[in-house]
Amino acid sequence: MSDRRQKARLKKINQESFGVNLGVQELDRLTQKQLETWVDQAQRRSQLGQLPTYIPQLAQVNSQEFVVQILTLEGKSYCAGDATLSFPLMSVIKPFLLFNRLVELGEDNVFQRVGVQPSDQTFNSLEQLQADDGWPRNPMLNSGALALAALLPGQDANSRCDYFCSWLNQYANCQLFLDQDILESVRSVPNPKNQALVSALLASGYVDDPDLTLDTYNQICCLSATILDLAQLGLLLVQPTDLQWQIPGRIVKALMMTCGLYETSGQFAAQVGLPTKSGVSGAVLSIIPQQGAIACYSPPLDPEGSSIGSLFLIEKIAQTLNLSVFK
Repeated sequence: MSDRRQKARLKKINQESFGVNLGVQELDRLTQKQLETWVDQAQRRSQLGQLPTYIPQLAQVNSQEFVVQILTLEGKSYCAGDATLSFPLMSVIKPFLLFNRLVELGEDNVFQRVGVQPSDQTFNSLEQLQADDGWPRNPMLNSGALALAALLPGQDANSRCDYFCSWLNQYANCQLFLDQDILESVRSVPNPKNQALVSALLASGYVDDPDLTLDTYNQICCLSATILDLAQLGLLLVQPTDLQWQIPGRIVKALMMTCGLYETSGQFAAQVGLPTKSGVSGAVLSIIPQQGAIACYSPPLDPEGSSIGSLFLIEKIAQTLNLSVFK
């Protein structure tokens, strides 16, 4: 079957499975003028946030930057801000690490290493891991992502990161790259919380080589992208390139909904109703199943470590256009 016919068949299966209206979708009703108005509001809101201080280079970025890219399955594209700007994905990479491992290893192998339960603790909570007897609660927490990073193929962190980056670039049609400056900035300051997490995972048997695991994790979090690249990654979850990737994609979106914003995931799910993942760089990705993806970048963060402006914008778009999956 040709790629074109396979994609058409996949789209038809998606629409039939979820009862999608074959007419104009809600996201396609967005206008550029609406988007620019909401971006202005979001930029003002973003100034209530703070830049992260524990990664030196992230503390020095321009807090005024605000970029958004929206792509729809019908081929529409909306963008505001500097589309040439690149930024590290940080924890926004976690859903794609899970997706890759599910596709390559299968559910049984992946969920022997990590759980699917939400947490009301912070993204790097050692207390949560200890309370769970060393069992990483979900793949969106640092502990869960560390456990999955240990499953990437390759003899060293460089080859593991190269493999993962190339895989995403191939299947999502994007151009991710490892930002060496960000990586050096991450390495320049010890991260005792992640070191404690990987040590606890070693003790509980979920990783074998803590140094290799931590280096791999740091590298994949420093994969960088433009806002278009991030939106393209989102479309990989909206409409996977292979029919057999439907179930892995569904699992990833479910965990983004329940765990993607850590302790605020439940509140955001109730208010907005979109699978969403944030990163400490200020990157945020939301998935609109069967419709498209919203990618944002705005560096100032709320106390939980998510971009204030990006979440505000996504909420505005979702509520105005009635995008919630809970209808």
